[in-house]
Amino acid sequence: MDFFSILTLFGGLAIFLFGMNVMGEGLEKCSGGRLKAILENLTSSPIKSVLLGAGVTAIIQSSSATTVMVVGFVNSGIMRLSQTIGIIMGANVGTTVTSWLLSLSGISSDNFFIRLLKPSSFAPVLACVGVVMTTFLKGERKHNIGSILIGFGVLMTGMELMSGSVKPLAEVPEFRNILILFSNPVLGVLTGALLTAVIQSSSASVGILQALAVTGGITYSNAIPIIMGQNIGTCVTAILSAIGANKNAKRTAVVHLSFNIIGTLVFLILYYSLNALLHFSFVTNSINAAGIALIHSIFNIFSTVLMLPFSRQLERLAMLIIPDDETQEKYDLLDERLLATPSVASHQAKSIADNMGMYCVDSFDLLQKLFAKFSTSSLESIRDNENTVDSYEDKLGTYLVKLSHESLTLDDSHMISTLLHTIGDFERISDHETNIAAAVEELHSKSMVFSAAAVRELNVLLSAVSEILMLTTNAFVKNDIEGAKGIEPLEQLIDKLTVKMKRHHIKRLKSGECSIESGFPFSDILTSCERIADHCSNIAVCIIQVSDDSFDTHEYLNQVKYEGENDFNEKYNMYKQKYRI
Repeated sequence: MDFFSILTLFGGLAIFLFGMNVMGEGLEKCSGGRLKAILENLTSSPIKSVLLGAGVTAIIQSSSATTVMVVGFVNSGIMRLSQTIGIIMGANVGTTVTSWLLSLSGISSDNFFIRLLKPSSFAPVLACVGVVMTTFLKGERKHNIGSILIGFGVLMTGMELMSGSVKPLAEVPEFRNILILFSNPVLGVLTGALLTAVIQSSSASVGILQALAVTGGITYSNAIPIIMGQNIGTCVTAILSAIGANKNAKRTAVVHLSFNIIGTLVFLILYYSLNALLHFSFVTNSINAAGIALIHSIFNIFSTVLMLPFSRQLERLAMLIIPDDETQEKYDLLDERLLATPSVASHQAKSIADNMGMYCVDSFDLLQKLFAKFSTSSLESIRDNENTVDSYEDKLGTYLVKLSHESLTLDDSHMISTLLHTIGDFERISDHETNIAAAVEELHSKSMVFSAAAVRELNVLLSAVSEILMLTTNAFVKNDIEGAKGIEPLEQLIDKLTVKMKRHHIKRLKSGECSIESGFPFSDILTSCERIADHCSNIAVCIIQVSDDSFDTHEYLNQVKYEGENDFNEKYNMYKQKYRI
């Protein structure tokens, strides 16, 4: 093996890893936010968890990505530790799909149809089809499918380059002598673990082993401990990911490591014990790519079947290794580990923004009760909600900026644009609710009262603002375009209600029906209600405009007001009848 063969080997490895990355990204984009939904919708059935873990890993072609995602979910409080165990086991099974795909490179036959199954035959065709789809066809889904095909074609091309470059090693005695060392189970396991830890992908390290198998110098006795070590090495990614996470997230990484170490020890003890008794004839035979895929699958299925009944014991072991302390567990709702899967991260960010809207709705309900009957506990709850919304807005803004630099689907890009434009409005709504609460507190502390007419008008206004806030939050949570189009008529009515109420209040001041001192909190409440409605309008317009890839807010508002779009006048008149003062 000369210098240029070594260059070809590393070049093939680079192409192989790049192709795997491109294919994984394409698969992850095609699956979109469904990954989060799939992983969240778990039942108490361990078998279903295993199947889900295997399915998700087969989709995104990376057990490391699945495990890191799960660590992020646990750290965010989305999942419990017990829910993750089956997924981790299933992820190990799901990752074997890649090794079976790579084993196709070992097909050899003169039959035309069988030769078509060989990657060197169909990989270039798939890559060409992928290029056509990404270059000439429109539609994001077609582009994602094209990326998958290109990635698979590139991956297989890299595999062929690696296999071709190492074939001359079959004639090198020193290479055979090195491989003999790997028959030592400890050395083989350490080698496999180290290789996988370095490239942080068990699929890639198994692919490299399959490429080396073409030399004919690797036997089953060499390969088995290496494959065991590769499964241990893949745990490094999750362990690194858990650094700085909460205890349950760290325990998830410990479960992953414990599962693979225990599975490896049991498998090796059983294998070497049976070999000592039965003297397996295949041990000294050369192993091919399909044999490596088979051993990889047998081990992971064996480990899962062995350890699944002991899920609770694995959980207890993790809790013994990472014990509880007296400090309360904290959850990072916007875990940066999820940025590795942008579609999952964007949907998690959306769920946090949804919570901001629901906090605003909850605070306004408390405000209406506070206005009817003052309560210190309600006042504190409103302020606590405002602090929470402020915190969400600050963290979410930073998180979304980081997320916007990731590779995103069009839907995720639209979602992030909507969030960036609207979280500030929710934060301001929360501020105005606090202002109203402060005005009511001032009325209570100074024993001021409004006239019966003022109270009646304020109740009408508060009901109208409560409805627009609920409609806006529902439209935002459900991304309901039609619902968002119904916000503007009510916002216009609220504007006119506040103007009318100010005129009425001035008349009451002149007649002495209301005191000048009470006029200040009354004006503050009107102003804050009007501003809340304005921010609701901003959110609704953003939902509509982002869906149309447009941000011309003034043009849209003019259109709905003066051209009667979406039955503006009809809805306005309906609200006018409903909220009369």
